[in-house]
Amino acid sequence: MSGSTGSRQRLYADAGEGTQAAQPVLVIGGPTASGKSGLALSLAERAGGMVINADSMQVYGVLHVVTARPSAADEARAPHRLYGVVPPSERMSAARWRDLALAEIRTAHATGHLPIVVGGTGLYLRTLMQGIADMPDIPVAVREATLALQRDIGSPALHALLAERDPETAARLNPGDTQRLVRAWEVLEATGHGITWWQRHATPIPPAGLSFLPLVVEPPRDRLYAQCDARFLAMLEQGALDEVRQLAVLGLDPDLPAMKALGVPELLAHLRGEVPLADATARAQQMTRNYAKRQLTWFRHQLAAARRVDPGAWAHHSAIEQLYDSVMGDMQKKISGRG
Repeated sequence: MSGSTGSRQRLYADAGEGTQAAQPVLVIGGPTASGKSGLALSLAERAGGMVINADSMQVYGVLHVVTARPSAADEARAPHRLYGVVPPSERMSAARWRDLALAEIRTAHATGHLPIVVGGTGLYLRTLMQGIADMPDIPVAVREATLALQRDIGSPALHALLAERDPETAARLNPGDTQRLVRAWEVLEATGHGITWWQRHATPIPPAGLSFLPLVVEPPRDRLYAQCDARFLAMLEQGALDEVRQLAVLGLDPDLPAMKALGVPELLAHLRGEVPLADATARAQQMTRNYAKRQLTWFRHQLAAARRVDPGAWAHHSAIEQLYDSVMGDMQKKISGRG
């Protein structure tokens, strides 16, 4: 029995595989370009794991290169789920993603895989682990009317209207964040209460029967920024511009989430002849670094107790084996109530 196999069997023995005991879920978060997908794959190979995507842009089809989705070779090394599962013409919400993720987690456990949820979308991870406030269903007519209103007046004007009726929620939202503005307005219209009110009065309920162990991949900031810059250049070499050209042909609403993925607005501007490729590249790199900085701040505050790991320590096979054994040990303690 190898060390990896032995650790996995002990983990499921403590979890009470096939019983009502809490089942383990490894959660790997971190900023973009930090190396979290590589860590998830390495651990999945050793643990017999299933990698479940928690990146709000990698859920969309078409955008394979520009969102840094795992390659076909990576996906052949371990099962991968929730990558490219919706067309870029749709909007994926945190609640919908959570339902899909929980279904994949159940499938992983049923087939003897360790679910490894990985991504940098903090809202997705928090919604998965802590639950989501239960709000009333929004009638289709209200949703369609809200979308029509946003198209007619634009997001800044919709934000101004929201500020008049629900200033508390509006203060938390960026006037350019169309998806969240639309959601805030439709909830207000349908229920008479704002999202902030619902979040205060509807207590989230964590999913039953699951035990989450969160890790945060956190390289030094200077190295992270260098990785952001280098990765975007690599994306261009791998065909990111052609991919964005295919996206442009679809003629989608520019306010859709997929149209705002890192690098997409800048490359679209270049394709329209508005900026040279060098300027678009520099702008996209800057936006990526800014986003990584915001992610670092979020994980530092929202997952303060999570274990921090530096991908710079994974260069050698022995190091990743030690990390694997340590992570499995932490999970065994958690699900058995000793951690």
